[in-house]
Amino acid sequence: MKNNLRILLASLAAALFSLSSASASQVALEGAEPGEWTMDYDAALALAEEENLPLLLNFTGSDWCGWCKLMDGQVFAEEEWQDWAADNLVLVTIDFPSDESIVPEKYKARNDELSETFGVQGYPTYILLASDGETMIDQLGAGQDKTPESFIEEVETSLMMSPSNLEAKVEELGPEKGAELQAAINARAEGIEKLETWIATEPVRNPENEKKFEAFLKTITEADEKIKSFF
Repeated sequence: MKNNLRILLASLAAALFSLSSASASQVALEGAEPGEWTMDYDAALALAEEENLPLLLNFTGSDWCGWCKLMDGQVFAEEEWQDWAADNLVLVTIDFPSDESIVPEKYKARNDELSETFGVQGYPTYILLASDGETMIDQLGAGQDKTPESFIEEVETSLMMSPSNLEAKVEELGPEKGAELQAAINARAEGIEKLETWIATEPVRNPENEKKFEAFLKTITEADEKIKSFF
């Protein structure tokens, strides 16, 4: 969802970050296995459908992007992430390195097409897709303080908050509880829409606007917690 709260928050901050870090597991050039990074998008799509697993696309500049290296070493190289991903995700690397030999020639045009399709404007960008390979669930980003635990929580929350999952939960809960959940879903969507509209006005950073921003966050966070309470 392009209006996801984390994207909106990211639009408020800009930073340059350079870091040498440990690398994550090696990226496969052919084939796909759950929880293992691959450049073979077609194999990943087939695996996701076969195993009914969502896909995480990692749009990266693996050999030059500081934030990409940060996430690679701080999150993806860690055993906690790798163990969890092996049971829950199909991982695809969409790489735009300085060293063009890193990416096989047959994938380069396709990578450009995917970047355009998903409107990628910077690296790293993480696109979470449903197992059908078409339905976009969320877009995630890097963060200096992110850990395997925190990023796993982000992905799990995104999956939980996906429209199809929420719709199924509303139906499962029945009329009364389902209406309560739907009200929380509507409150969250309204809060995000108001925040997005406000950000579009390019508010200056001052104490008054910081209070407004915190108020928007409070509304959305309360709706999030209400939604989570039904799961």
